[in-house]
Amino acid sequence: MRSGGAMTDDIRVMTAQLAADPASMVFLPLGEALRQRGQLEAAEKVAVSGLGRYPESADAHDLYARILGDGGQLEQAFDEWDIALRLDPEHVGAHKGIGFLYFVAGDLERALSHLETAARTLPEDAGAQAALARVKETLARQPTGNGDLSGDGAGVLDVPPLDVDGADPARLFAGLEGAEDGLILLDTRGLRLGGGLTSPDGTEVADAVSAHLAGVSQEAGRTARLLGLGSWISLAAESPDGHLFMVAPTTETLLLVVRERSVPLGRLAVVTERAATVARSWLEGLR
Repeated sequence: MRSGGAMTDDIRVMTAQLAADPASMVFLPLGEALRQRGQLEAAEKVAVSGLGRYPESADAHDLYARILGDGGQLEQAFDEWDIALRLDPEHVGAHKGIGFLYFVAGDLERALSHLETAARTLPEDAGAQAALARVKETLARQPTGNGDLSGDGAGVLDVPPLDVDGADPARLFAGLEGAEDGLILLDTRGLRLGGGLTSPDGTEVADAVSAHLAGVSQEAGRTARLLGLGSWISLAAESPDGHLFMVAPTTETLLLVVRERSVPLGRLAVVTERAATVARSWLEGLR
């Protein structure tokens, strides 16, 4: 392990090299060193400048993605890793990064696929191997259902209604992209708890959609059990007009996120997981 002083000296040397030759590829190790020291603003400037000169470099996009990820900008990080994979389909760093984002979003199968590719491409990468092992362990621990396939599953699905009196649903997704159009949180009765949604012609349809979604979580759970798939994690759908992604933040609620077709489903999964985290925090405040 390098000491802090040694790393600082390396940064000074690389910074001088880049200043003397702005076209130098030294921006890659320099940006990574700054990232590791937590100097994300400086690291981002280095990465963006390098990308300006080498937009076709998968390594540059991977570096920028890691910096964005450290800063909590997961959607943008996904986009950069997605670009890196288009440039180099076997890029280990990009597969590891996207695999991690899918893991965070709860899409373990896609996470497994990307991490298996990373581990296969570079077997000596301890990080890829460790991440792959973690995903496999998580998959192995997933419940296989409660064995009750009869009736309507009332023992699992019968939950008390939420007490939202006095809560301010308008503030639920404040600060998130699509907070007022494209995000809906509803309860098991099909009542909207927060968020909003409009149709392509601008009509407000959030309450109508929420009502139609009543029982979706129950049906998804029942179907998964009947097929021996265990508990459901998420539902994704593609249509000519857009992409949809659904998760259950709690056993009492369902979260729907809708975006244009230009938004990849993987990125949509990250958006949904972030919104689900916000929803869970808001719901805990109602208890």
